[in-house]
Amino acid sequence: MRILFFNWRDITHPLAGGCEVNLHELGKRIVEKGNEVTLVCGEYKGCKKREIIDGIEIIRRGGKYTVYICAFLEYIRSLRKRNYDVIIDEINGVPFFTSLYTKKPVIAFVHHVTKNIFFRELPFMFALIGYVIERLIPLFYRRSIFITVSNSSKEELIEIGVPEDKIKVIHNGISNTYNPDWSKKSSFPHILYLGRLKKYKRLDHLIRAMKLVKKEVEDAKLSIAGSGDVEEELKKMVEELNLSNHVEFYGYVNEEKKKDLLQSAWVFVTPSQKEGWGLTVIEANACGTPAIAYDVPGLKDSIRNGETGLLVANGDIHKLAESIIRVLKDEKLREKLSKNALNWSKNFSWDESSERFLEILKLVKGGADA
Repeated sequence: MRILFFNWRDITHPLAGGCEVNLHELGKRIVEKGNEVTLVCGEYKGCKKREIIDGIEIIRRGGKYTVYICAFLEYIRSLRKRNYDVIIDEINGVPFFTSLYTKKPVIAFVHHVTKNIFFRELPFMFALIGYVIERLIPLFYRRSIFITVSNSSKEELIEIGVPEDKIKVIHNGISNTYNPDWSKKSSFPHILYLGRLKKYKRLDHLIRAMKLVKKEVEDAKLSIAGSGDVEEELKKMVEELNLSNHVEFYGYVNEEKKKDLLQSAWVFVTPSQKEGWGLTVIEANACGTPAIAYDVPGLKDSIRNGETGLLVANGDIHKLAESIIRVLKDEKLREKLSKNALNWSKNFSWDESSERFLEILKLVKGGADA
């Protein structure tokens, strides 16, 4: 089969997240089974216009907003001549509208429904446009199968009008490179956040919680790994709260450093407003590190409350701090959560996810209902 993906970023992009990891892990396994995979995505400073990574042909065109227009032009100009069997439209709030300009079977891959996050991340008019467009997705893709990564996201797709029988859930997998190394656990109480630094990730909540945590656990330290457009704002907050000796920013980290941090942390904390699933949660779990998050879509799927980690009432910074303190101070609880988290992570495999994905691709290509 020939499969064409449209996504705003690829795995090498400095702001790549779980969506890009998912696409790449599925894509390279599809290639290994003898299929052809092409990805059209946006450019970034210093990138190549074209390259092949793990057998995936990557074509980069346009920037953050112009990628949608450039992807359309690339398809009309050259890619439609390749006669792809299936097109995957990765929808990150705004779709590529592939269903309007191709007669090929289209799968809409939605990691989470953006909803009000538009208004946290974008100027009002852009946010309003994105919000309205997202509500029209069921109309534009009424003939398409939808794939998503959690039951929470499935429920949200149903809420905006996607028929339930059109939605398939394929959980994210986990790379076998993530594993525990108990010798690397920090000698001090180590809290970790790893991911993009965006407004909707609400790292300001975690930093404010850290102010409360250090009153109870004086030697606790928070590591923040990742980059994003609120990084400087967060660093300023740390200084204003006199937390410079307790919070360290790592910026973008490579896979090896990422694994080291996940293995050394006592607890992984993500105060995000919502996620599609929470891939970093499972990666932390695979390293024997339990997670704490707000009880929100996606994260309530990837964390089993009281078993593999703790869920906190959404937006309650005091409860967030209390939960962190509890895990740091209660060694028996931490050991229990760590053991269960490690076992939980073994339920997820990119190989199994790619098998299910390929099954759906074959059915869609054949015109059957997946």
